[in-house]
Amino acid sequence: MPDEADKVAAEKTEVALGPLNIKGLAHPLRVRLLGALRLGGPATASGLARLLGESSGATSYHLRQLEKFGFVVETEGGTSQKERWWRAAHQDTRFDVDSLLGKAETKAAGLEFLRTIAAASFKRMSEWIDELPSLSAEWQGAGTMSDWALRLDADELRSLSAEIEALIGHYHRFNPEEPGKPGSTIVGVQLQLLPKATS
Repeated sequence: MPDEADKVAAEKTEVALGPLNIKGLAHPLRVRLLGALRLGGPATASGLARLLGESSGATSYHLRQLEKFGFVVETEGGTSQKERWWRAAHQDTRFDVDSLLGKAETKAAGLEFLRTIAAASFKRMSEWIDELPSLSAEWQGAGTMSDWALRLDADELRSLSAEIEALIGHYHRFNPEEPGKPGSTIVGVQLQLLPKATS
C-alpha cells in the first residue's frame, strides 16, 4: 500500500539522473517499463509483461529495481488485491551530461541509457511511419519528422534547447490518469540537438 512518502514522490514531475540513480535505468527493459507506466498509468508486473512481450518474472524483478532507485512506487490499482500495482514516480527524466559522462564510474551506464533512449525514439518513428496510411487526413498532416542543419556555437545551442523546452512547456502536460480533452490523442515529442565532434 502506498504511504505518505510514495504520495510525495508521485507529486514530483521530474527526476534528474545522477551518479546515485543512473544504474537503476541502465537496462533497456527498465526504460521500457518506466515508459509504459508513464504512458499508460498504473499497472501490474503481469500486465506489463503482456504489453511488452516479456515474462512476468523479468518485469517483476526490474520493477523492484526501479522502485529501489526511486523511479516507480507501489500504488492502489484495479480490483486485484493479489498483485502489486506500480506507477511512475515522475513524469519526466532529465539527463545530467556533466554529472554522468564526466565521471568514469557513471560513463558506461550513462551511454547505455542514451543508446536505449535512441533505440526507443527510432522505434516510435518507425511505428508512426507504419501507421501513417491508416490515419485520418486530419492527423496525417498534423505530425512531422523534420531536420535542419544549423551552424551554432555552444551557447547558441543551449539557448535553442531552452527555447524549445519552454515552448513545449506551454502545452498541457500529459497525465495518463486524467482523461484527455475530446479529439485529442497522445503525441510523442522527440528532441535531438546533436552537435558534431568537429566543426
